[in-house]
Parts: sequence; structure tokens; C-alpha cells
Amino acid sequence: MFKKISKLMVTVMGIALLAGCGQKEQTPAAFKPASQLDWIVTSSAGGGSDIFTRKITDIMTKDKIVEGVTFVVNNKTDGNGEVGRNEVANLKGDKANNTLLTFNSGDLMPMVQNTANRSGNFQIIAIMAVDKQLLFKGKASKYATFKDAIDAAKAGTPVIIGGSKGDDIATYEAMIAEIGLSKDVMKYITYNSTSEAITAILGGHVDLVMSKPAAASEYVNSGDLTAILALSEKRYEGNLKDAPTLSEVGSYKNVEVPVWRGVAAPKSMSADAVKYYTEALKKVSDSATWKTEYIDIYKLISDYKNSTDATTFVKQFESEFMASKGIK
Repeated sequence: MFKKISKLMVTVMGIALLAGCGQKEQTPAAFKPASQLDWIVTSSAGGGSDIFTRKITDIMTKDKIVEGVTFVVNNKTDGNGEVGRNEVANLKGDKANNTLLTFNSGDLMPMVQNTANRSGNFQIIAIMAVDKQLLFKGKASKYATFKDAIDAAKAGTPVIIGGSKGDDIATYEAMIAEIGLSKDVMKYITYNSTSEAITAILGGHVDLVMSKPAAASEYVNSGDLTAILALSEKRYEGNLKDAPTLSEVGSYKNVEVPVWRGVAAPKSMSADAVKYYTEALKKVSDSATWKTEYIDIYKLISDYKNSTDATTFVKQFESEFMASKGIK
């Protein structure tokens, strides 16, 4: 009898051990990205969004925040970026877990105006920083100051401003409304990216160009562009410090349309992947390199929000923008 009981106990213990092993095998491993991570940027290379993206991927690689991964940055500008955004929104499976999208207020505004896509069609991974615009003249510009451009427009001479889409257009519209000019005398030409608009002013095709500091920085340093208006509540510093605000130009209120810069992903991205990427971006935001080589150089405001907080923020921004445009 004792032998039978002993055998029974051994059998039960064996089953328990096997069950325990089975439970360990069922515990999901922590998420890790695949060897290639696709990062979609819906504006041209060299613009503010492109610089933002490549700086993040550089820091992730050099600081070993994301290891064993090759980042492939794809600039997809078809349809003013709508083709790229729609592609990301609809990705499924492993591809969805290994694709990120640079997503800014300047991307959201035209998206909700021109397509059926909404922020809810994406996972909002993080917000990283806030940006603002300036107006620049080129070497061949007819106007030494922005006041000269205003005076010319009021006298009936068309002044042409080049710039990107989304928030740049919103800033332009707010600016001319405050000055009291029509779009016929102070015109705006939309380019796929700020870098294309800068190319236009360097070629003498527009009178002024609207840009954030990031895209214009190298041209300011080379002397090809000079800042003549800070579209902000206060002046910038460094090599942009001589650009006055609108209230310094005349009897106007200052105009600014802050641009949040963030990262999104396909709607079907797994919760574990979202957690992984939002935490990785927090490490980027906390790094000394992010501050010294991006925030300080390109004169942004650091403003990290994790996935939960960023989603709430973007939904509120979207709701208010849609209401202001009468979009349902």
C-alpha cells in the first residue's frame, strides 16, 4: 500500500511540475520590434518633420534605446501626405507593430478637412515637442523688413509667401487677418514641405517663406535666409533674435499657432508595442542629446506626453479644430 501511495504522489508531483512548466511557456515575452522598423514621414526630406524623425532614430540607435533595429525612414508625400497616413492607419499584423508615423498638428488639420481619417484611426504614441514659425527673406527679396512687405501689399503690390501645409496655412491666415490684408494682396503658395518652400525662395520664386527654426537653421547660418518676423508671443533667441514679433512691427496683436510634434502608429498596433514605443520615446525626450542637439538647436519647447496623455490631448485638439471649421 505504501508503495502505491508513493507512486501516486510521484505521479501527482510530476503532473504538477509539467503544469508549472506549461504555465511558464504560456507567459508572453516582452515586446521587441523586428529587425527593421519602418518610419513614415508625410513630408519631404530636409523639412522639420524629417529632421524631427531622423534625430529621434539617431538617438534611439546611438543611446541603445532600441537595439538590433534598422530604421527605414520613408518620405511619402503623395496627396499632401494623405496616402502615407492612410496606409499607416490600415496596416495589420506584424507590420502594424513595426511601423511608426511622424504625426503633427500640421498633419492632422488637413487630414480631417480632406479625408475621412481621424486621430482615432491611429494609435497616438507620444507628443515630443512644440514648435512655432517665423517669416524669412532671401538674398533676392525685395523687402528688407516685414513692414516693407505690409506697406507694399497695402499699396496693391502682391506679396507672395511660400510655406508648407497645415499649421503654416493656419498661421498665415491668422496673420493676414490680424494685419487686415486679403489673400489677393498677400498670397500664400503651398508646398509639400518647408524644404521645398525654402528652395523656392532661394530660387527667387517667392518673396518670403514661412518656416520653423529647424528647417531654416542651416540657411540662416549660411546667410541665405534672414528672419524678419517671429510668429510668436515673444522673440526667439540666438541667430533669430533680431526678428520682431507682429506687435513690434505695428499696432497689431502677436500671432502664433503652436505646432505639436508627435508620433503615431497603426490602429491595430498591440498594447505591448504601444507601451514599448511610448517608453522608448520618453527615454529619447529625457536624453541630454535630445535637448542639446534638437530642442536647443532648433529652438523648440520640450513637451513629452505619453500615449495616454497624448491621445487625450490630440482628441481635444482635433475636436476644437473641427468645431472651428464646422466639420462634423
